[in-house]
Amino acid sequence: MNKDFLVFEEDEPAVVPLLNESPQPRNGSGFGDGSDVPSDYSLLDEYSRTVVSAAERVAPAVVNIEIQQRSKNRSRDIAGSGSGFIITPDGFILTNSHVIHGATQIVVNLSDGRDCPAQLIGDDPETDLAVIRIAAPQLVHVRLADSEPLRVGQVAIAIGNPLGFQASVTAGVISALGRSMYSQSGRLIDNIIQTDAALNPGNSGGPLVNSAGEVIGVNTAMIRPAQGICFAIASNTAKLVAGWLIRDGRIRRSYIGVAGQNVPLHRRVIRFYNLPLETGVLVVSVEKDSPAQRAGLREGDIIVGFGERPIGSIHDLHKMLVAEQIGVPAKLLIIRHTEKLELSILPAESRVRER
Repeated sequence: MNKDFLVFEEDEPAVVPLLNESPQPRNGSGFGDGSDVPSDYSLLDEYSRTVVSAAERVAPAVVNIEIQQRSKNRSRDIAGSGSGFIITPDGFILTNSHVIHGATQIVVNLSDGRDCPAQLIGDDPETDLAVIRIAAPQLVHVRLADSEPLRVGQVAIAIGNPLGFQASVTAGVISALGRSMYSQSGRLIDNIIQTDAALNPGNSGGPLVNSAGEVIGVNTAMIRPAQGICFAIASNTAKLVAGWLIRDGRIRRSYIGVAGQNVPLHRRVIRFYNLPLETGVLVVSVEKDSPAQRAGLREGDIIVGFGERPIGSIHDLHKMLVAEQIGVPAKLLIIRHTEKLELSILPAESRVRER
């Protein structure tokens, strides 16, 4: 019976290449086939360049804020710190209300090492935002971008001073949009950005930045002990509040007593009622004894109009609830199930609760 044998010649030993001796591709594809598909390495390098570029653009405008606050028993002052960022070349700084609320002394540490005393311009606990100001030359400032076009999954970069470590950068993505959370004043803040960019104590008041180095949010909170669940106040809300605080030093606003979130409208409802927008504000809760409750608004209703203006988002509704609207009757247009209803509502002045 014939048998086949595999014979290794002694003078021609078999050579097994080591892993680190494998041929390297001549291009960035990772396949060595001449294709133009980028490799994991080149994509990672591009991502790194994006984060580095955005951080380098914004970091000079990020500041550390140190405060002294009178303790409740008045036996001694309490020291605290947080982050903020310069929004104008003449020294206006945006931060969180809970960073500076009740401070008797505020000192700002700039990225170039300068220490500057700061003046409180305005504090709004209801949105957890505040503006302070320093007098110093040659200040770098950053731009507040439009937060409406944000999409879940896009890059989000947080810069701040967590646990006292200045100019720390973390990166992640936008995990969700349109969240709601309570401020320390007890008011529900709407239109919150959720991100997995890591935040720690001391990050509060720092910027959340997009890949272009534009501010899309103000970092404000994280959920403990959960990891990767952090929140920022959207830049459109921040722009609106900062403008009022710089102009008036405070915000006197009307309110109707609802918490809501942005939702898409059903296409059939849009067509049937010839609505000008594709979104509205879903009523999540109605405060007891509020203008909304007295007007007959219910949980599950969708607000699509206020006065003569269409309402497509929380931002639209906030823009309508200004001081001039206090005590002035307004028409509220809602969708309840599939029925369009018109309610009459009398906005009241917002009550800020002291902490």
